[in-house]
Amino acid sequence: MTFRVGLIGSGNISETHARAAAETEGVELVACWGRNPDASAKLAQTFGATSFASLDALVNHRPLDAVLVGTPSGVHAEHALAAVRHGVHALVEKPLDITLAKVDVLLAESERRGTRVGVFFQDRTAPDLVWLKQLIESGGLGTPVIASTSVRWYRPPEYYAGSHWRGTKALDGGGALMNQGTHSVDLLLWLFGDVARVSSFARTALHRIEVEDTLVASLEFRNGAVGTFEVTTAAYPGFPRRMAFTGTEGSVVVEGDRVTEIALRTTPASPPPQRAGNTSASSSSPVVADVEGHKRVLRDFVAAVRDGRAPLCDGREGRRSVALAEAMYESARTGKIVEL
Repeated sequence: MTFRVGLIGSGNISETHARAAAETEGVELVACWGRNPDASAKLAQTFGATSFASLDALVNHRPLDAVLVGTPSGVHAEHALAAVRHGVHALVEKPLDITLAKVDVLLAESERRGTRVGVFFQDRTAPDLVWLKQLIESGGLGTPVIASTSVRWYRPPEYYAGSHWRGTKALDGGGALMNQGTHSVDLLLWLFGDVARVSSFARTALHRIEVEDTLVASLEFRNGAVGTFEVTTAAYPGFPRRMAFTGTEGSVVVEGDRVTEIALRTTPASPPPQRAGNTSASSSSPVVADVEGHKRVLRDFVAAVRDGRAPLCDGREGRRSVALAEAMYESARTGKIVEL
């Protein structure tokens, strides 16, 4: 049966969602609504959908199985909630929202209505990172010892100046951490486990924005491991994300979404997939050229709805990265170690 989806949002990421839907077998894009009616109408025309004049009209459209939410971060939960209240599932662009308070309202309503909420954390589907997840879970890395994450990206001044919401506290929730860093926060939690305590420092080093463009944090994981996390949009010209994971049985290094170094006491049963391509596109541009990750997330979400199971990254999982980001911001604001 065809799985019918609607777009909420009309910016760059909504075009990515539209492309992912168009290229996913069994999925049909049927409805579009966004703050910019001209952009929404253009998306609808391009992808053979109907453009609606209001969010309420879109979520009342039938047949409609799910919405793909790509509006500014600070209204993600609000827009997903509008769908959920009408019995429609919601797959939301990262982050799930910018505060736990709004996330929790959405999750409570979703549970009450029996709908599914998922988050576009497509890095969880990258073949190398799936391999690493399996390696860690099977004990191949041993007991976790230390993890480091470096997201040294660059965004030019016009990236913020040309947007009504980026770099604002109300709609972006923060700067480099909440926007560019959230994928890496999710990966850190997914691969190494929950964080118990955090201490962080934030700066607005380069851009004229309300929030930080640079943040560093020290982490203590519940499993006893420690870690560091740094993120910035002020590192010209932008460099691939680098993550390094060390356990008692060795270390693995990731650049972008590829495993680039493996040093283990015991050779793993199978190596990570070898793939060609650019691992650093996001380091200097917000435009998503490769939609394969979004397609994998969408396929999993459709299957989860049909099978009555949780998607790869459901709302509860998506909540974890928001909680850690909030704690990092609180520590930077107060100068204190924050416990989660």
